[in-house]
Amino acid sequence: MPRAGAVSEAEPARLEGSTLGLYVATVLLWGVSWIGIHAQLGVVAPEMSVLWRFVLAALCTWGWALVAGMRLRFSLADHLRFMAVGVCLFSFNFICFYYGGLTVPSGLLSVVFSLASIFNLVLGFVIFRQKVDARVALGGCLGAAGIVLLFWPEITGAGFNLAALKGLGLCVLGTLFFCSGNMISTVVQRRGIPLISANAWAMTYGVVVLLVLNLVRGNAFIVEPTVTYLGALVYLAVGASVLAFASYLTLLRRLGAARAGYATVLFPIIALAVSTLVEGYVWTPLAAIGVVLALAGNVLVLRRPAART
Repeated sequence: MPRAGAVSEAEPARLEGSTLGLYVATVLLWGVSWIGIHAQLGVVAPEMSVLWRFVLAALCTWGWALVAGMRLRFSLADHLRFMAVGVCLFSFNFICFYYGGLTVPSGLLSVVFSLASIFNLVLGFVIFRQKVDARVALGGCLGAAGIVLLFWPEITGAGFNLAALKGLGLCVLGTLFFCSGNMISTVVQRRGIPLISANAWAMTYGVVVLLVLNLVRGNAFIVEPTVTYLGALVYLAVGASVLAFASYLTLLRRLGAARAGYATVLFPIIALAVSTLVEGYVWTPLAAIGVVLALAGNVLVLRRPAART
Protein backbone atom coordinates (compact mmCIF):
# COMPACT_ATOMS: atom_id res chain seq x y z
CA MET A 1 0.00 0.00 0.00
CA PRO A 2 1.46 3.40 -0.92
CA ARG A 3 2.22 5.72 1.95
CA ALA A 4 -0.01 8.72 2.57
CA GLY A 5 0.61 11.57 0.19
CA ALA A 6 2.52 9.41 -2.28
CA VAL A 7 1.66 9.31 -5.96
CA SER A 8 0.83 5.86 -7.25
CA GLU A 9 3.24 4.63 -9.92
CA ALA A 10 0.26 3.07 -11.70
CA GLU A 11 -1.24 6.52 -12.18
CA PRO A 12 1.73 8.77 -12.99
CA ALA A 13 -0.16 11.27 -15.08
CA ARG A 14 -3.23 11.82 -12.91
CA LEU A 15 -3.35 14.71 -10.50
CA GLU A 16 -5.97 14.75 -7.76
CA GLY A 17 -8.08 17.88 -7.48
CA SER A 18 -6.19 19.35 -4.53
CA THR A 19 -2.82 18.74 -6.16
CA LEU A 20 -3.98 20.28 -9.44
CA GLY A 21 -5.21 23.27 -7.45
CA LEU A 22 -1.75 23.64 -5.90
CA TYR A 23 -0.20 23.57 -9.37
CA VAL A 24 -2.54 26.27 -10.66
CA ALA A 25 -1.99 28.42 -7.56
CA THR A 26 1.80 28.15 -7.81
CA VAL A 27 1.90 28.95 -11.52
CA LEU A 28 -0.44 31.95 -11.29
CA LEU A 29 0.96 33.43 -8.08
CA TRP A 30 4.60 33.20 -9.15
CA GLY A 31 3.87 33.91 -12.81
CA VAL A 32 2.65 37.42 -11.94
CA SER A 33 5.10 38.04 -9.09
CA TRP A 34 8.00 39.09 -11.33
CA ILE A 35 6.24 42.25 -12.44
CA GLY A 36 5.64 42.98 -8.74
CA ILE A 37 9.38 42.78 -8.10
CA HIS A 38 9.99 45.32 -10.87
CA ALA A 39 7.35 47.62 -9.36
CA GLN A 40 9.38 47.82 -6.13
CA LEU A 41 12.68 48.81 -7.72
CA GLY A 42 13.90 52.39 -7.84
CA VAL A 43 13.38 54.36 -4.61
CA VAL A 44 13.81 51.77 -1.85
CA ALA A 45 16.99 49.68 -1.62
CA PRO A 46 16.35 46.13 -2.91
CA GLU A 47 17.43 44.59 0.42
CA MET A 48 14.97 46.83 2.23
CA SER A 49 12.09 45.86 -0.07
CA VAL A 50 12.88 42.18 0.52
CA LEU A 51 12.96 42.86 4.28
CA TRP A 52 9.50 44.49 4.29
CA ARG A 53 8.19 41.65 2.13
CA PHE A 54 9.26 38.95 4.57
CA VAL A 55 8.37 40.88 7.72
CA LEU A 56 4.79 40.90 6.45
CA ALA A 57 5.00 37.33 5.12
CA ALA A 58 6.42 36.04 8.41
CA LEU A 59 3.67 37.74 10.43
CA CYS A 60 1.00 36.18 8.20
CA THR A 61 2.62 32.74 8.41
CA TRP A 62 2.95 32.92 12.20
CA GLY A 63 -0.71 33.89 12.40
CA TRP A 64 -1.63 30.92 10.20
CA ALA A 65 0.37 28.52 12.37
CA LEU A 66 -1.03 29.88 15.65
CA VAL A 67 -4.66 29.88 14.52
CA ALA A 68 -4.29 26.31 13.21
CA GLY A 69 -2.68 25.20 16.48
CA MET A 70 0.41 23.81 14.79
CA ARG A 71 3.50 22.63 16.65
CA LEU A 72 6.02 25.45 17.02
CA ARG A 73 8.69 24.04 19.37
CA PHE A 74 11.56 22.18 17.74
CA SER A 75 15.08 20.95 18.43
CA LEU A 76 18.25 22.97 17.91
CA ALA A 77 19.11 20.82 14.89
CA ASP A 78 15.75 21.66 13.32
CA HIS A 79 16.30 25.36 13.99
CA LEU A 80 19.63 25.18 12.18
CA ARG A 81 17.79 23.70 9.20
CA PHE A 82 15.15 26.45 9.42
CA MET A 83 17.94 29.01 9.44
CA ALA A 84 19.49 27.49 6.32
CA VAL A 85 16.12 27.55 4.55
CA GLY A 86 15.66 31.18 5.60
CA VAL A 87 19.05 32.15 4.18
CA CYS A 88 18.51 30.33 0.88
CA LEU A 89 14.77 30.73 0.19
CA PHE A 90 13.71 33.83 2.09
CA SER A 91 16.61 36.27 1.85
CA PHE A 92 19.62 35.77 -0.47
CA ASN A 93 17.53 34.18 -3.23
CA PHE A 94 15.37 37.29 -3.51
CA ILE A 95 18.18 39.80 -3.01
CA CYS A 96 19.83 38.32 -6.11
CA PHE A 97 16.63 38.53 -8.16
CA TYR A 98 15.77 42.07 -7.00
CA TYR A 99 19.21 43.32 -8.04
CA GLY A 100 19.01 41.31 -11.25
CA GLY A 101 15.67 42.98 -11.96
CA LEU A 102 17.38 46.37 -12.13
CA THR A 103 18.77 45.45 -15.56
CA VAL A 104 16.75 42.41 -16.73
CA PRO A 105 13.06 42.52 -17.84
CA SER A 106 10.72 40.69 -15.46
CA GLY A 107 9.77 38.04 -18.01
CA LEU A 108 13.40 37.07 -18.54
CA LEU A 109 13.90 36.82 -14.77
CA SER A 110 11.30 34.07 -14.76
CA VAL A 111 12.92 32.23 -17.68
CA VAL A 112 16.26 32.10 -15.85
CA PHE A 113 14.46 30.94 -12.70
CA SER A 114 12.74 28.18 -14.69
CA LEU A 115 16.15 26.51 -14.99
CA ALA A 116 15.80 25.53 -11.32
CA SER A 117 14.79 22.04 -12.41
CA ILE A 118 18.08 21.63 -14.26
CA PHE A 119 20.12 23.12 -11.41
CA ASN A 120 18.41 20.72 -8.99
CA LEU A 121 19.71 17.78 -10.98
CA VAL A 122 23.21 19.26 -11.25
CA LEU A 123 23.32 19.83 -7.49
CA GLY A 124 22.05 16.30 -6.96
CA PHE A 125 24.97 14.98 -9.00
CA VAL A 126 27.57 17.19 -7.30
CA ILE A 127 26.34 16.70 -3.73
CA PHE A 128 24.68 13.28 -3.75
CA ARG A 129 26.37 11.71 -6.80
CA GLN A 130 23.00 11.00 -8.38
CA LYS A 131 23.29 9.64 -11.91
CA VAL A 132 22.60 12.06 -14.78
CA ASP A 133 21.57 10.30 -18.00
CA ALA A 134 21.98 11.49 -21.59
CA ARG A 135 18.40 12.82 -21.78
CA VAL A 136 18.98 15.04 -18.77
CA ALA A 137 22.33 16.24 -20.12
CA LEU A 138 20.70 17.15 -23.44
CA GLY A 139 17.93 19.03 -21.64
CA GLY A 140 20.51 20.98 -19.66
CA CYS A 141 22.35 21.93 -22.84
CA LEU A 142 19.12 23.07 -24.50
CA GLY A 143 18.21 25.18 -21.48
CA ALA A 144 21.64 26.81 -21.36
CA ALA A 145 21.53 27.47 -25.12
CA GLY A 146 18.13 29.12 -24.73
CA ILE A 147 19.43 31.51 -22.07
CA VAL A 148 22.44 32.39 -24.25
CA LEU A 149 20.11 33.25 -27.16
CA LEU A 150 17.90 35.39 -24.92
CA PHE A 151 20.91 37.46 -23.88
CA TRP A 152 22.73 37.29 -27.24
CA PRO A 153 22.13 40.98 -28.08
CA GLU A 154 23.75 41.98 -24.76
CA ILE A 155 26.70 39.67 -25.48
CA THR A 156 27.42 40.62 -29.09
CA GLY A 157 25.75 44.02 -29.59
CA ALA A 158 27.63 47.14 -30.58
CA GLY A 159 27.13 48.42 -27.05
CA PHE A 160 28.20 45.48 -24.87
CA ASN A 161 25.71 45.47 -22.00
CA LEU A 162 27.77 44.40 -19.02
CA ALA A 163 25.01 45.46 -16.61
CA ALA A 164 22.52 43.03 -18.19
CA LEU A 165 25.05 40.20 -18.00
CA LYS A 166 25.68 40.98 -14.33
CA GLY A 167 21.92 40.84 -13.84
CA LEU A 168 21.87 37.44 -15.53
CA GLY A 169 24.64 36.22 -13.23
CA LEU A 170 22.71 37.39 -10.16
CA CYS A 171 19.59 35.58 -11.38
CA VAL A 172 21.58 32.37 -11.84
CA LEU A 173 23.00 32.76 -8.33
CA GLY A 174 19.51 33.41 -6.94
CA THR A 175 18.26 30.24 -8.63
CA LEU A 176 21.08 28.25 -7.04
CA PHE A 177 20.06 29.60 -3.62
CA PHE A 178 16.48 28.56 -4.38
CA CYS A 179 17.54 25.03 -5.35
CA SER A 180 19.67 24.69 -2.22
CA GLY A 181 16.70 25.79 -0.12
CA ASN A 182 14.52 23.18 -1.86
CA MET A 183 16.88 20.40 -0.81
CA ILE A 184 17.00 21.56 2.81
CA SER A 185 13.21 22.02 2.91
CA THR A 186 12.75 18.47 1.65
CA VAL A 187 14.86 17.19 4.56
CA VAL A 188 12.77 19.26 6.99
CA GLN A 189 9.46 17.95 5.65
CA ARG A 190 10.67 14.35 5.73
CA ARG A 191 11.13 14.80 9.47
CA GLY A 192 7.38 15.30 9.79
CA ILE A 193 7.58 18.99 10.65
CA PRO A 194 4.44 20.95 9.64
CA LEU A 195 5.21 23.01 6.55
CA ILE A 196 3.67 26.25 7.82
CA SER A 197 5.51 25.98 11.14
CA ALA A 198 8.79 25.42 9.30
CA ASN A 199 8.11 28.36 6.99
CA ALA A 200 7.25 30.64 9.94
CA TRP A 201 10.60 29.96 11.58
CA ALA A 202 12.53 30.03 8.29
CA MET A 203 11.02 33.39 7.31
CA THR A 204 11.83 34.76 10.75
CA TYR A 205 15.48 33.77 10.37
CA GLY A 206 15.43 35.26 6.88
CA VAL A 207 14.13 38.54 8.34
CA VAL A 208 16.98 38.58 10.89
CA VAL A 209 19.53 38.08 8.10
CA LEU A 210 17.93 40.84 6.03
CA LEU A 211 17.79 43.21 9.02
CA VAL A 212 21.50 42.74 9.73
CA LEU A 213 22.37 43.16 6.05
CA ASN A 214 20.41 46.42 5.81
CA LEU A 215 22.05 47.77 8.97
CA VAL A 216 25.53 46.89 7.70
CA ARG A 217 24.85 48.55 4.34
CA GLY A 218 23.36 51.63 6.00
CA ASN A 219 20.11 51.46 4.02
CA ALA A 220 17.31 53.84 4.97
CA PHE A 221 14.34 52.11 6.62
CA ILE A 222 11.73 53.58 4.30
CA VAL A 223 8.88 52.50 2.06
CA GLU A 224 7.73 54.21 -1.11
CA PRO A 225 4.29 55.66 -0.22
CA THR A 226 2.64 54.87 -3.55
CA VAL A 227 -0.23 52.56 -4.44
CA THR A 228 2.01 50.68 -6.88
CA TYR A 229 4.77 49.96 -4.36
CA LEU A 230 2.48 49.13 -1.44
CA GLY A 231 0.17 47.03 -3.61
CA ALA A 232 3.15 45.09 -4.93
CA LEU A 233 4.44 44.64 -1.37
CA VAL A 234 1.17 43.14 -0.13
CA TYR A 235 0.87 40.86 -3.16
CA LEU A 236 4.48 39.68 -2.97
CA ALA A 237 4.27 39.06 0.79
CA VAL A 238 0.89 37.34 0.97
CA GLY A 239 0.36 35.88 -2.49
CA ALA A 240 3.84 35.17 -3.81
CA SER A 241 5.45 34.32 -0.45
CA VAL A 242 2.95 32.89 2.07
CA LEU A 243 0.55 31.18 -0.35
CA ALA A 244 2.86 30.37 -3.28
CA PHE A 245 5.63 28.88 -1.14
CA ALA A 246 3.08 26.86 0.85
CA SER A 247 1.65 25.53 -2.42
CA TYR A 248 5.00 24.79 -4.05
CA LEU A 249 6.62 23.17 -1.01
CA THR A 250 3.51 21.01 -0.55
CA LEU A 251 3.90 19.87 -4.16
CA LEU A 252 7.55 19.19 -3.41
CA ARG A 253 6.55 16.89 -0.55
CA ARG A 254 3.73 15.15 -2.43
CA LEU A 255 5.33 14.66 -5.82
CA GLY A 256 9.06 15.16 -5.42
CA ALA A 257 11.30 17.77 -7.04
CA ALA A 258 10.93 16.45 -10.59
CA ARG A 259 7.14 16.62 -10.96
CA ALA A 260 6.78 19.72 -8.78
CA GLY A 261 9.33 21.36 -11.09
CA TYR A 262 6.81 21.45 -13.93
CA ALA A 263 5.40 24.58 -12.29
CA THR A 264 8.68 26.40 -12.96
CA VAL A 265 8.32 25.52 -16.65
CA LEU A 266 4.83 27.00 -16.92
CA PHE A 267 4.99 30.31 -15.07
CA PRO A 268 7.53 31.97 -17.44
CA ILE A 269 4.79 31.88 -20.08
CA ILE A 270 2.58 34.03 -17.85
CA ALA A 271 5.49 36.25 -16.79
CA LEU A 272 6.57 36.92 -20.39
CA ALA A 273 3.01 37.75 -21.42
CA VAL A 274 2.71 40.23 -18.53
CA SER A 275 6.12 41.72 -19.34
CA THR A 276 5.12 42.18 -22.98
CA LEU A 277 1.87 43.95 -22.05
CA VAL A 278 3.08 46.02 -19.10
CA GLU A 279 6.79 46.67 -19.71
CA GLY A 280 6.73 46.70 -23.50
CA TYR A 281 9.20 43.82 -23.79
CA VAL A 282 10.12 43.57 -27.49
CA TRP A 283 10.33 40.08 -28.93
CA THR A 284 12.99 39.17 -31.47
CA PRO A 285 13.37 35.91 -33.41
CA LEU A 286 16.38 34.98 -31.25
CA ALA A 287 14.45 35.69 -28.05
CA ALA A 288 11.53 33.53 -29.19
CA ILE A 289 13.86 30.66 -30.09
CA GLY A 290 15.67 31.11 -26.78
CA VAL A 291 12.45 30.84 -24.76
CA VAL A 292 11.39 27.72 -26.68
CA LEU A 293 14.78 26.08 -26.12
CA ALA A 294 14.84 26.97 -22.41
CA LEU A 295 11.35 25.57 -21.81
CA ALA A 296 12.01 22.51 -24.00
CA GLY A 297 15.16 21.80 -22.02
CA ASN A 298 13.17 21.88 -18.79
CA VAL A 299 10.47 19.56 -20.15
CA LEU A 300 13.13 17.12 -21.38
CA VAL A 301 14.82 17.09 -17.98
CA LEU A 302 11.56 16.63 -16.06
CA ARG A 303 9.93 14.13 -18.44
CA ARG A 304 9.82 10.60 -17.17
CA PRO A 305 11.67 8.08 -19.36
CA ALA A 306 9.45 5.61 -21.16
CA ALA A 307 8.92 2.39 -19.25
CA ARG A 308 10.80 -0.58 -20.66
CA THR A 309 8.72 -3.55 -21.69
